[in-house]
Amino acid sequence: MRDAYHEELDSIGEGLVEMARLVGSAVGRATTAILDADLKLAESVIAADAKVDDLQRDLEARAIALLARQQPVATDLRIVVTSLRMSADLERSGDLAQHVAKLARLRFPETAVPRDLHSTVLEMGQLAQRLMAKAAEVIITKDVDLALQLEHDDDAMDLLHRALFQHLMDDRWKHGIETAVDVTLLGRYYERFADHAVSVAKRVVYLVTGEHADELTQANTQSGPVEGA
Repeated sequence: MRDAYHEELDSIGEGLVEMARLVGSAVGRATTAILDADLKLAESVIAADAKVDDLQRDLEARAIALLARQQPVATDLRIVVTSLRMSADLERSGDLAQHVAKLARLRFPETAVPRDLHSTVLEMGQLAQRLMAKAAEVIITKDVDLALQLEHDDDAMDLLHRALFQHLMDDRWKHGIETAVDVTLLGRYYERFADHAVSVAKRVVYLVTGEHADELTQANTQSGPVEGA
């Protein structure tokens, strides 16, 4: 019975990794769709989000069933509860990738992104994909040091987000209000996607150590590197 129980816990972890990989792929493909005005690709991203939603619902149902049947305590309880929270972060990440794709569809056959901002948006999309790939690795490895690095990596996304606003506020902006709104939304989608990837990593830190990532970061600053549990 206990073997089956721990197999189910492992299965929930595998489901989280699959969700992370799906939403990471989705944000990469959505970025291509919006920069290339690729309607077919945008539609595929929008349709594929249903699989992420299904995985989240299935994972949630299995986690709740485990809570009811096994009444886990200590580390096992942390695994179940934290997994529920991570699945919500990942599902929301999928929604954000879908929002990018929907904006691409809305503006087709035009592109929502002015040519002079293509490189910035491309960089944001690539960074979002890398952050989620690292979050997936953190789920697999339970590497606390790697998890704590994600917040530092997210600083690059914040810089790119601010760069978009600098373009919007520039007196030389010539692309009109509608495009300004599109770019503002895009920046927010990518910034929030990155935040969810960081949140997933922080939840793994709590799962492994029983401490919140911010507390460990503060301790690390005061006393040196944090060792993974």
